[in-house]
Amino acid sequence: MKLVVIDAERCVGCQSCMFACARRHHEAGLAKSCIGVHSSGGMERGFNLVVCRACDDPPCLRVCPTGALRRARRGGVRLDLEKCHGCGNCRSACLLKAVFWNREINKPMICSHCGYCARFCPHGVIAALKEEEELDYAL
Repeated sequence: MKLVVIDAERCVGCQSCMFACARRHHEAGLAKSCIGVHSSGGMERGFNLVVCRACDDPPCLRVCPTGALRRARRGGVRLDLEKCHGCGNCRSACLLKAVFWNREINKPMICSHCGYCARFCPHGVIAALKEEEELDYAL
């Protein structure tokens, strides 16, 4: 599975994706979501969707001193919390600021591209593609 941003301009800031992520992986509330929606100035200026875009050469992976991050098959990374000691290098290295932080355990939270959040996006901003699917940008 790979999570892709179809059209960030469609985002209205409803935060449904954030609630879905937190509910699926952690708990109710937004503090433990691995996806973020930030206002660029409200409805007039739009919203920014912040989520791991599965880099081909992830900067977060390169700076992890413990090997807690490993490359995922289709790009991006997988986090092994057992190996992580919470240095925050991955968070600092992420150009998109898509490494969120769990303050309770002082460790990162990184999108695993499970695709659960895409099911709850009412405006088609994000989609979950299976391995054999490819996004047709010509549409």
